[in-house]
Amino acid sequence: MVIVGLTGSIGMGKSTAAKMLRQMGVPVYDADAAVHQLQAPGGIALPPIEAAFPDVVKNGVLDRQALGARVFGNKEALRKLEAIVHPLVGQKQRAFLKRAAQRGVPLVVLDIPLLFEGRGERRVDGTLVVTAPGFLQHRRVMARPGMTREKLAGILRQQVPDSIKRRKATFVIPTGMGIAPTRAALQRAVDRLKRLPAHSWPPHPWREKFTGHLAPAARK
Repeated sequence: MVIVGLTGSIGMGKSTAAKMLRQMGVPVYDADAAVHQLQAPGGIALPPIEAAFPDVVKNGVLDRQALGARVFGNKEALRKLEAIVHPLVGQKQRAFLKRAAQRGVPLVVLDIPLLFEGRGERRVDGTLVVTAPGFLQHRRVMARPGMTREKLAGILRQQVPDSIKRRKATFVIPTGMGIAPTRAALQRAVDRLKRLPAHSWPPHPWREKFTGHLAPAARK
């Protein structure tokens, strides 16, 4: 089974690309969705988060803005949050890979926003990097509720620059020319990635340890 990482800077169209991949029949693991599930009411990450960050959980509901304010720009607090979330997300990721392998799926995609930031490219067989012109990225992100120029600048400082991601990518997927070109680029990449040597299950030890790099609160 070929394991591919999907990533891209904020506002580059990664969610759209992931949706297209699912429509092509490619199983996609969504790291952000896993984090939200873990932090949802009743989620198993809530008690340790509440213990580490008092007052961010109110009536069983995580105040994401309050948590974000605690960890944004605070490396020590961010590491504390990651130490709680990463192992739990890793468990979900390994379960996803195991199910896919048992079904005989030839290729899966791990949708991880901060893949390169955590050196996760060393733990996958190939990478897809979505990209778009800077002006379009800015326009997309600034249209989000609550976004400011200062907040965007802070997020970008924490992310590997788009130019470096494109240099590291196995395949670069442009998202600024419309839906059809993006879909065509993804299909070409998938067709070629499926021809890579497949791996058996269970994975090698380095895959077993892989959780990806997540800092969801810092991206909000």
